[in-house]
Amino acid sequence: MKTLFHQYLAICFLLCTVACTGNRSALPTADTDTSDKKYRPLFHFTPPANWMNDPNGMVFYNGEYHLFYQYHPYGNTWGPMHWGHATSTNLVQWTHLPVALKPDSLGYIFSGSAVVDWHNSSKLGNGNQPPLVALFTYHSMEAEKAGKVRFQHQGLAFSNDSGRTWEKYKGNPVLNNPGIKDFRDPKVIWHEASKRWVMVLAVKDKVAFYTSENLKEWTFSSDFNPEWAAYGGVWECPDLFAIKTQEGHEKWVLLVSVNPGAPQGGSGTQYFVGHFNGKRFVSETSSVKWLDYGTDNYAGVTWSDIPSTDGRRLFIGWMSNWQYAQQVPTTTWRSAMTLPRELQLFEHHKDLTLYAKPVRELAMLRKTRLDLKGNQFELPIDGMEIALQAQNNAFELLFSNEKQDAVLFYKKADTLIFDRSKSGIIAFNDSFPKLQRTVLPNGFSVKNLKVFLDRSSMEIFINDGEMVLTALIFPRSPLTLLQTKGVADSIALYPYSSIWE
Repeated sequence: MKTLFHQYLAICFLLCTVACTGNRSALPTADTDTSDKKYRPLFHFTPPANWMNDPNGMVFYNGEYHLFYQYHPYGNTWGPMHWGHATSTNLVQWTHLPVALKPDSLGYIFSGSAVVDWHNSSKLGNGNQPPLVALFTYHSMEAEKAGKVRFQHQGLAFSNDSGRTWEKYKGNPVLNNPGIKDFRDPKVIWHEASKRWVMVLAVKDKVAFYTSENLKEWTFSSDFNPEWAAYGGVWECPDLFAIKTQEGHEKWVLLVSVNPGAPQGGSGTQYFVGHFNGKRFVSETSSVKWLDYGTDNYAGVTWSDIPSTDGRRLFIGWMSNWQYAQQVPTTTWRSAMTLPRELQLFEHHKDLTLYAKPVRELAMLRKTRLDLKGNQFELPIDGMEIALQAQNNAFELLFSNEKQDAVLFYKKADTLIFDRSKSGIIAFNDSFPKLQRTVLPNGFSVKNLKVFLDRSSMEIFINDGEMVLTALIFPRSPLTLLQTKGVADSIALYPYSSIWE
């Protein structure tokens, strides 16, 4: 009996045959198909137009989730960085707001974070309401081009109208570069035990910790760069937060993005679990752990100031990879964010594992529930959520369309494989069609799968978020057929509404 993998090989053979007979139109490149509408995500955040990368300054205040992001308002590739801005009351539907921060004489506005200064320690508030304070990296292109090392410094801006308008601090920069080329991406938190602000900063191939009492004057505390960490490239976009394990023990988690050096090549995010005393982080783990094992989740950080009545640690990432981010086949807009995720920490036989699962608010997008039987299903044209139960040690999921585009996700022995090599438009970068392989830890069993299929992406959550794979895809028409093997003969499918309706 043919497996789905054999069917997939047949599709690959057909595509190769068409290509070899000279009918090149069967394999369009980014130049021949740049339809923005069909790739604009239905339920993932995208900028209104032009280029976007890292999420920045995520803070919750006065009933609103703020999402700032690296933004080039005048082009669809990386350029003079601004902070774009959007807000949401539910993490799902977003309202675009005017650009929050623009470049000035000190440089471009690179990544950073924002906090609510509840006690007005900065003295930047002008009334009874606490100010929002953003810390970000100034990047001077003039200094970099002149060959100087000190071209990145940390700046501060504040808002007294719930983030609608921002004023830059007249004393900028608040933290000067000590003579290091890569000195950026400040994530600031309040450390209750020491009653101080803490900044974690990406410094080339390590992170540095600084402390402050007023957000304006900073003192160096310590570095963190264990020998066994991932060092394939520069470290970026750190995050630091306290979190209780599901067993009730408080730990600290440090997120660090690295580019290149990720499991599938290019950019990705590693994490460390340990203790933090307000000045120094000590890891309890001693092996590299990744937040996502797909190609397309980078520079993600978490929201600050989530109310204790909620208590979740909420995360979002940039859904792309620096290997090809500026080449993907869209023109009017470029890049999307991952789904918002709730991070949870579990203790498994003395091992500490960070789970990531889709936020519960996404359920509001479900149009209806379809209970499907069998092993071959027709899919709605637009976005959806698909829930499956694994039954065997090996399984296969084959998504395809009438144009013979195909995406295959399967488990073979101890390896998960995501294959987008025949998924549609792939020729824009040599790294894009490469197989994504993940060797599973000893004893890892796939019990359930949740797949979020949008117009140009797929996010796969395994065992309620124990492992996640995120990947972009650009099929020439929607993937409308799912064939399964090794999973339960019934699935739950939820067609999704648009977040922009």
